[in-house]
Amino acid sequence: MGSTSASDKHPVGVIGAGSFGTAVANLLAENGEVLFYSRRQEAVDIINKERINNGQTIHPNIRATSDLQEITNNCYLLFPSVSSDSFRQVMQGMAPFLRPDHMMIHCTKGFDIKLEPGKTILDKDIILKPSDIYTMSKVILEETCVKRVGCMSGPNLAREIANQHPAATVIASKFEEVIREGESAIRSKRLQVYSNHDIYAVELAGVLKNSMALAAGALGGLGYGQNAMAFLITRGLGEIIRLATAMGADRQAFLGLAGIGDLVATCTSPMSRNYTVGARLAKGETLQQIIDTSSEVAEGIKTVSISKKLADSTGIKLPIIQYIYKALFEGLNVEEALRYLMEYRWGYDADYM
Repeated sequence: MGSTSASDKHPVGVIGAGSFGTAVANLLAENGEVLFYSRRQEAVDIINKERINNGQTIHPNIRATSDLQEITNNCYLLFPSVSSDSFRQVMQGMAPFLRPDHMMIHCTKGFDIKLEPGKTILDKDIILKPSDIYTMSKVILEETCVKRVGCMSGPNLAREIANQHPAATVIASKFEEVIREGESAIRSKRLQVYSNHDIYAVELAGVLKNSMALAAGALGGLGYGQNAMAFLITRGLGEIIRLATAMGADRQAFLGLAGIGDLVATCTSPMSRNYTVGARLAKGETLQQIIDTSSEVAEGIKTVSISKKLADSTGIKLPIIQYIYKALFEGLNVEEALRYLMEYRWGYDADYM
C-alpha cells in the first residue's frame, strides 16, 4: 500500500456482520487493522472470543464492537455492508458521529424506497417512477455529512470469498481518492480491484441483476441446460440495460464486471439466494412458503417488483421481468411463463446497444 493511504494510519471500519460484511472484513484485515461493527453484543463477543462469524474464521487483525461511535472515531475509511431495508436507519444512527472527512464505500446491492406508512414494495397498487428510487450512495448523502462516497460491486459471492477463491471487484466513485483508498485497503493476491467513476450505473447494475438470478434459478430448477441459460443471461442483460438507461444511467458500466460479470455469477451459482428462490419456485413452492422458510428475504424478490412497476410507469418492454413477476406474485406456473417467453417476438439481437 502507498504511504499516503489512510488505512496505513487508521483501522478500517466495516459496518454489518452478515456473510458478505464478514468476508469484506477478512479481506481488509489482510492489509491492516479492522474494526468490525455488529449491533448484537452476543455476536461481538463470539467474534472477539471464538474468532468465528457466519461460519467464517475471523482474521487476527479484526476486532468487533457494538459501538458505532468507536468505529467513526477511529476509522477514516468505512465499508457499510447492511441490508437495503435497514441501510437508511443505520446511516441515521451513524450520522451524529460522522465527519465530512470520512470516506464511505458501501457494499449493499439494493434500493431504498420511501413509501406511505403501512405500504410495502410488494403491494400491487404501488406506482413507482425512477425519481422514487434511492441508491445507497444517495441515502448516505441524504442522511449524513459524508460527501466522498463509493460502492463496491461485482461478481463477489460471499461464500467463495470466504473460501479464499480468487475474485475481482469494482470500486466506483466520483472521487478518485475514494477509489484509491478503497483499492489500497482491500486489494490482495486473491482480489483484483477495478475502478469506475459512474457510481450510479454500477449501483443499478448490482441491484437489477437480482431479478435475472431468480429466472436463472427457475431454469435450473426445471433442469434446463446452458443453451437456455445463455439465452436468459443475454436477453436479461438487455432488459437491465434498457431499464437502467430509462433511469438515467449510462450503459457502459453494464458491460463490465459490475454488470455482465455480476449477472453471470449470480445466474450460474446455486450459492446465490436469488437463484435458490427461483429453483424452489420451479419445483412447485409458493412465494409465501419460500419467504416463511428463509432466514433472509432474497433481494431479487423486491427487485422484480420494483422493476415491473418501473416498466409500467416508463412504458419499457421487459418481458422476462414481467413473467418473473407473474410467477412470483400472480401464481403463473414457471413452465407456463417459460412457454410465453419462448413464443415472444424478440426482434433485433443486441437491441440495447
